[in-house]
Amino acid sequence: MQERLLECLKIALEYHAGDLHFTLQDGQVRIEMRVGGKMRRLRSHPDDPAFFHYLMYRANLDVSDVLTPQTGRFEETVDGRTLSLRFAVVTSYHMTSGVLRLLNQMPQLMIHDLTPDKEQQAWLGDVTRHRTGLFVFSGPTGSGKTTTLYTLLNETKDRKIFTLEDPVEVVSTRYVQLQINEKQNLSWEDGIRQLLRHDPDIVMIGEIREKTAAVNAVRCALSGHLVVTSLHAQSCAGAIRRLEDLGVSPMQLQEVLGGITSQRLYDCGEGRKECVYEIMDRKEIAYWYEHGRHTDGYRGLVQEIREAVDAGRIPAVEAAGDLLE
Repeated sequence: MQERLLECLKIALEYHAGDLHFTLQDGQVRIEMRVGGKMRRLRSHPDDPAFFHYLMYRANLDVSDVLTPQTGRFEETVDGRTLSLRFAVVTSYHMTSGVLRLLNQMPQLMIHDLTPDKEQQAWLGDVTRHRTGLFVFSGPTGSGKTTTLYTLLNETKDRKIFTLEDPVEVVSTRYVQLQINEKQNLSWEDGIRQLLRHDPDIVMIGEIREKTAAVNAVRCALSGHLVVTSLHAQSCAGAIRRLEDLGVSPMQLQEVLGGITSQRLYDCGEGRKECVYEIMDRKEIAYWYEHGRHTDGYRGLVQEIREAVDAGRIPAVEAAGDLLE
């Protein structure tokens, strides 16, 4: 089982995949990985059902109970490199799903590695120079939101940075990282309260998935701090609607939102990847709230993707699905 684990992890690292997905159904296991936002299937093995339970054992989960949702962590060394891994298991009516997340395998990137677009580089580089405000980085799963956030933080100098995450996805010694742990009485609200006592310059809140995280991210920004976070949404305007759906006051959002991005990540071949960003700055946000639409000439995500394809930076086949949105 250990050899199978190392084999799968090496493949994931080779393709820069952040997750390995396991589907256990009718005694068979399908293993897939997400690469550039698309799922690719790994070669199957007769012992994969046993391998699935081996992962549960390594993550200190109850192997005899696959009906209760469980999540655990463990570490593994691959070619001299220590990986922090999280394995989550959930069972539906007819199948069991497991996701093995590689939490700290993200390469050290610079902003110019994310996109060659000079205007987008400049805007991204300015985010952590702000003193206050809420900046939201949105996109679907596998679009590179976390990569963008950590890249901005890693390029930031001479600022006190604290993160509040659930879970911590990339371990770093450059800033203080706290992980939400309800069992130890560290909720989103408690975490924000603790961080603010340390006079941070920048607070990074991990992906917002629920009302408490959304509300506390806004409260932190309203207290006069710079907050950066990520959110699952298909567009910049969709990110605003998502935050409002989570219970954030539109009036408060108008006050604190400094900028929003929506992004997609593409595999451009030869090991090169590129993010394409739709950017909604503070002026555009104010116009959108006042008029319910974008300004004339606003560059939406589809337009940005189409221009990247036309310029030959992104293969048309990679972007085909997003150009239909």
